[in-house]
Amino acid sequence: MASLSLPTNNSLQFLLNAQTPKPTFCQKISSLSSCSQSQFYGLKLSHSSYLPIPVSSLVKSSIVAKVSEGSVPPPFTLKDQDGRNISLSKFKGKPVVVYFYPADETPGCTKQACAFRDSYEKFKKAGADVVGISGDGAASHKAFAKKHKLPFTLLSDEGNKVRKEWGVPADLFGALPGRQTYVLDKSGVVRLVYNNQFQPEKHINETLKFLQSA
Repeated sequence: MASLSLPTNNSLQFLLNAQTPKPTFCQKISSLSSCSQSQFYGLKLSHSSYLPIPVSSLVKSSIVAKVSEGSVPPPFTLKDQDGRNISLSKFKGKPVVVYFYPADETPGCTKQACAFRDSYEKFKKAGADVVGISGDGAASHKAFAKKHKLPFTLLSDEGNKVRKEWGVPADLFGALPGRQTYVLDKSGVVRLVYNNQFQPEKHINETLKFLQSA
């Protein structure tokens, strides 16, 4: 009669480990959010959605920005909130503040946009235009600008092509689009680069201080 061999403790443990899926990095980040919008300024999360964070993003998240002080940034033509094509060259002849932000209607981005709105007359007095850029579409920008009465231009960088060309660094291991502001002089040369993800209103203080002292 054939003998029946029982699995050893090591074999049972192997079977259990094989059948029990381990939580992914994305699932761990997803669990940080207990509501439809994350505590992080600019990061939208839901209960059922996971952030697709490729390994390459983890490596590249700390790259140095390509556009630095003293350089001329790559040109672009993007749609504004009214669907019109706007080129960077349109702003030559006077200073322009170009700020990249994560997304419309997130807490930090709304604070930042409203702070630019509240200080807009000061920027005009300094002779400067203000331009906000994110990956949201023109319709989203239009609703965002209308809701918060934003008097300046918002540009739609769908696919984040311009963000990548300018080398705007990301945060949270590449999961969160960076919040970075540039001040270009009337010749289109970058004179100030300011990065601060979690204190969005400081972008206004720093850029105004620079423009008023120039």
